[in-house]
Amino acid sequence: MDIARVVVDVPSSQTNRPFDYRVPDKFRGIVEKGVRVIVPFGPRKIMGYVVAMTNKSEFDRLKPIEDVLDLTPILTEELLDLGNWLTEQTLSFYISSFQVMLPQVLKAKYKKELWRQEEELLPENLESLFGGREVIEFEEFEQSGISYHQLQKTIQEGIIDVHYEVKSRETKKTTTMIQPEKDPVSLEEAFVDLPAQAKKQKEIVQYFIEAPEPVSQKFLLGQLGTTRASLKSLLDKGLLKEFKQEIYRDPYENKEFERTEAFELTDEQQEAITPILRCMEDGKHEVMLLHGVTGSGKTEIYLQSIQQVMDKGMEAIMLVPEIALTPQMVERFKGRFGSRVAVMHSALSAGEKYDEWRKIQRKEVQVVVGARSAIFAPFTKLGIIIIDEEHETSYKQEDHPRYHARDIAIQRGIKHNCPVVLGSATPTLESFARAKKGNYQLLTLSKRMNDATMPEVEVVDMRDELHAGNRSMFSRALMEKITDRLKRKEQVVLFLNRRGYSTFVMCRDCGHVIECPHCDIALTYHRRQEKLKCHYCSYEEPMPSRCPECDSETIRYFGTGTQKVEENLQQHLPEARVIRMDVDTTRRKGAHEKLLSQFGAGEADILLGTQMIAKGLDFENVTLVGVLTADSLLNLPDFRAAEKTFQLLTQVSGRAGRHLKPGEVVVQTYTPEHYSVEMASEYDYERFFNHEMKLRKAFQYPPYFFLTLITVSHPNQLKVQEVTQKICKFMKTKLSEEATVLGPTPSALTRIKDRYRFQCMIKYKQEPEQRKLLKRILHYYDDEIRQDDLQISIDFQPYQLM
Repeated sequence: MDIARVVVDVPSSQTNRPFDYRVPDKFRGIVEKGVRVIVPFGPRKIMGYVVAMTNKSEFDRLKPIEDVLDLTPILTEELLDLGNWLTEQTLSFYISSFQVMLPQVLKAKYKKELWRQEEELLPENLESLFGGREVIEFEEFEQSGISYHQLQKTIQEGIIDVHYEVKSRETKKTTTMIQPEKDPVSLEEAFVDLPAQAKKQKEIVQYFIEAPEPVSQKFLLGQLGTTRASLKSLLDKGLLKEFKQEIYRDPYENKEFERTEAFELTDEQQEAITPILRCMEDGKHEVMLLHGVTGSGKTEIYLQSIQQVMDKGMEAIMLVPEIALTPQMVERFKGRFGSRVAVMHSALSAGEKYDEWRKIQRKEVQVVVGARSAIFAPFTKLGIIIIDEEHETSYKQEDHPRYHARDIAIQRGIKHNCPVVLGSATPTLESFARAKKGNYQLLTLSKRMNDATMPEVEVVDMRDELHAGNRSMFSRALMEKITDRLKRKEQVVLFLNRRGYSTFVMCRDCGHVIECPHCDIALTYHRRQEKLKCHYCSYEEPMPSRCPECDSETIRYFGTGTQKVEENLQQHLPEARVIRMDVDTTRRKGAHEKLLSQFGAGEADILLGTQMIAKGLDFENVTLVGVLTADSLLNLPDFRAAEKTFQLLTQVSGRAGRHLKPGEVVVQTYTPEHYSVEMASEYDYERFFNHEMKLRKAFQYPPYFFLTLITVSHPNQLKVQEVTQKICKFMKTKLSEEATVLGPTPSALTRIKDRYRFQCMIKYKQEPEQRKLLKRILHYYDDEIRQDDLQISIDFQPYQLM
């Protein structure tokens, strides 16, 4: 008897294991590892993944599988193993680990359809089932009594295709095609018979006499300048016929990408690429850290390494941070590799993501460029994995399963015996320390391309500006330089370290700050809607005209946001054309690209923005970068604050003077003496690394120690405190002497969405038993997690300490 072991779509600890189901005869040979099935579970029917096949079970009466959703596996053998590894590593549920690997569309409710390829001949019984149609519903096939094996064979031969029609949303896009129903001779006879006044109909028939190929209705009508009415009468006469054809939703379909050729590498680049190519040649797995200053040509090394992989008929994954998935990055890859590239990122619609994923699954592409989740691309012959800007925190997923893309990349690299290349101008201390120790191979690019110089950095002490009576948010030096650039018709990038119009609203009489009623955080003022909003739970209220505490009218907003800077710029420099890029202006699909291409085309003088403009931008006319608030990150309760500040300042500075014109950077700060500001202005990564490492060692932080953060949350504050205390006590008694357990302490944001949050932090070097102990804790609190709204989250690589 064939038995399938299925992980069901119920994320809870009771169901976190495979369940055995009998495979009915009609599905024998169809059900295999990696396909999704529908199974009875208690009173309902739910979806699950087949993770193993066996022929014996310890249970006597097994329920049968109800339905098979896929006729070819959507999870490869390697991804199934990876899912198990991920579950163990992050203490997640199996189902969450498999779901994270797939596009959203495959998790929705859907009906199945069978699509046939136009010209292909089907076996007789399937031919009569289709009865001349291109698409039939899957139910018709099930009722026909034709065997699943026969269908599976035609699917493997590519004659029939299975499609999922999502009930909540269209998952495939079709276009109406028109083709002649009669041979050219009959068409010519019909042409003669058509009355003289039916001019348009004659034109259409003439078109098909000359070109009897199928053509899209949209193209045909556009080409002949006619309407659907003329076409319809020819369809009714049976001279032409129409059919639907699926087209991939290509987010870049209206864009022509200029083909580019590989550049001649500099000696330094050649030296850096050689070990990568050698590693690929030998089919060995190695992790390499490419440490190259901004503008040193890391992308060209990536492109040429991938070209080598493709020439060997293998595949490549290239990860870039979400915000650096600028059209520029896509353009470079599409320009070099054309249609062999799939692109995956969050600005695509669910359907577009699904189509890109299917191109990978069907082996229609060899390269995927994407954000974090592209690391799970279902490739089977990986030749290289590259993570650009490897220091970016967006490579870490902050909800279940809490994985870091770098760990997944290394795991897949080991499996496929291929190199993993991590690239950055400012690598994380962890990666650089590993490279120094020899665990990773260090490759260095110390010069910019075409010997451009790194821009000059001027650090301005804003305290001096205040003393000199300058209360504006622009220092005199920055203002002078901006004015000068406007005169010279050059462009400026201004970077601000936060979003929103201003930070908080305070009464100047009694000092009352308006806070969110559900979270312990001040509300943020948004000028356009005149509203106060909470950035954690989406609560909002109108901006008051009087203080709710003392009824005074002196209620004002404090702090600077992008909108406020924009207004200030317009007051001081009314002639400057400003493009603002922040969360609010880039909400709509494609807004990001539109704004950047406007700036690239010289339609604005100043690009003002938050984090999203710090990465990957390359405009030749930008000669000045201004950083308005260099130190806003330094005040966060986070041991990585200095590292993040150094990285950001270096990245932003790298946007200036990337081509022939030299660049300048002005950094405004209230703490110019802080080592991260000072060393970033000198581009001295090595010195920063050595200084920061001393501090990390003294305070027992990574990379010298590992951290585990346990966060407990519940609507009742006493309950949270009590549970966290118990967990801390348990871990203290069970872990070794070397481990430090800190807590219980309230989280930096103690209340979010009316839930109180406490945490426990473990610092350790080696605790092989830690995962077992944490599993015991989760098991112990299982009932309360299910019934009492208790939440315990465990993060083995915390980046969010708030």
